[in-house]
Amino acid sequence: MQGMMMQQPLRISDILTYAAEANPNAEIVSVRTEGDIHRQTYAETLPRVCRLAHALRGMGVQLGDRIATLAWNGYRHFELYYAISGQGAICHTINPRLSAEQLIYIVNHAQDKVLFVDVSFVPILEAVQNDLPADLTYVIMTDRAHMPENSLNALCYETLLDGQPDHFDWPVFDENTASGLCYTSGTTGNPKGALYTHRSTVLHALIVGNVLGSALPKEGKILPVVPLFHVNAWGLPYTAPLLGMSLVMPGQHLDGASLFRLMDDEQVDSAWGVPTVWQGLMAEIDKQGRKPAGFSDVVVGGSAAPRVMIEKFEQMGVAVGHAWGMTEMSPIGTHGNMPRWVESLPFDQMIDKKSLQGRRVFGVDLKIVDEDGTAQPHDGTAIGELYVRGNTVVSGYFNNPEASAAAMDADGWFGTGDIASIDPHGILSIQDRAKDLIKSGGEWISSIDLENAATSHPGIATCAAIAMAHPKWDERPVLVAVAADSARPSLEDIHAHMSEHFAKWQLPDDVIWVPELPLTATGKISKLTLRRQLTDYVLPDLR
Repeated sequence: MQGMMMQQPLRISDILTYAAEANPNAEIVSVRTEGDIHRQTYAETLPRVCRLAHALRGMGVQLGDRIATLAWNGYRHFELYYAISGQGAICHTINPRLSAEQLIYIVNHAQDKVLFVDVSFVPILEAVQNDLPADLTYVIMTDRAHMPENSLNALCYETLLDGQPDHFDWPVFDENTASGLCYTSGTTGNPKGALYTHRSTVLHALIVGNVLGSALPKEGKILPVVPLFHVNAWGLPYTAPLLGMSLVMPGQHLDGASLFRLMDDEQVDSAWGVPTVWQGLMAEIDKQGRKPAGFSDVVVGGSAAPRVMIEKFEQMGVAVGHAWGMTEMSPIGTHGNMPRWVESLPFDQMIDKKSLQGRRVFGVDLKIVDEDGTAQPHDGTAIGELYVRGNTVVSGYFNNPEASAAAMDADGWFGTGDIASIDPHGILSIQDRAKDLIKSGGEWISSIDLENAATSHPGIATCAAIAMAHPKWDERPVLVAVAADSARPSLEDIHAHMSEHFAKWQLPDDVIWVPELPLTATGKISKLTLRRQLTDYVLPDLR
């Protein structure tokens, strides 16, 4: 027997119409490329989104068309999120940090019809426009007074909105209609597209809003340093309006000093981003001798946060939520909102727990399997490759059947490529990426563990542990490090600092000092680039 309840399709447009009615005075505060700060409430945003939707329809945009964005975090980018998907088209966010080759590939692979671009990224498109679709329409996201000279024959964003109606009848369609397209950063092979639906996106917003606790204070202010072009800023353009939170958009200035000033001026409660961003903010906090006013919560994801970073935030009264996920998961799969018993542990033990990746969100199932595909127990000891499934997890890749087949197991679970353990409380511990584990003498060494221990040394600002080939031991670990100051610690000093946590054979064979570490397009340390840079490197005992 079925129940007798109404059923309406989940639609992204309903999030904004709800926010404009229920939380009309919550703001989107944006640092604009024009050089000023712009403020706009959700009640003021809705009619602008309606005007934009009419403009898109007037340009011939239809159900299922891919509409691309190449833009910083700001109110116009937010408007595109809703105007595009609300009428049944697909919002395709492009990472401007991708190589020209990757950008050309994904625009052509997605078959984008219109591309909206921030002023600062116009030169990127001009350099590759001959390799992009000839019928692609470009729109520069500014007003007429700030339109730059360009070779794109581009339209002006604000001119498109002029004279359009303030109301739009949002169409009703199946909730499984595609809404967003985000490509992986493509560290191996071509980037692969994750194609989200209205259903998955709305569910993700509801799920994240339910589990992130103090990191999402209702009617508070949140700063997404994580870009809107990086997995929909971890869902914040959808979750924040649902909770009545104001969004503080930093634009293109993501250095520590700029972030500190913006957070301090706006009294931001919570900020979300990758560890490399928080290293810059932490340096500015040290310089200022205080944290930004109102700053109480930080969510760290994208890559593992160093334990020392979590410890410093917690000591200054900023609660850390260590999240984990993937582009293919919308992206949040686990959250660091720990149970009360963890918060009551002695400080060092609490930090140990907060350094892990937290518990799964509702609707996402986790399993770990051995090399034969046999499920392993969640006992905190067994490790294996992590597989996931759920309403916010992809079932394959856009227009890529070969990659889709390779990603899924026989039971329909998605393989993450992470090696992990799960304890009896459901707390996930990512041991390493499968490709980054170091196998020495038949035994595994976690590069993440080495990096956490090394960065706790006061002489090391940041580092990466990578495997180097060895004729006897197969692989040996090497640290590539950035010094905290001009006094570089010796390898022996680093060993002494790390030896409490590692056997002698697990310690790195060498430390290579560099001025900075290469980053991927999503702000993670690029070990692929490091390996290429160290092609001619020879381990000390082989020289």
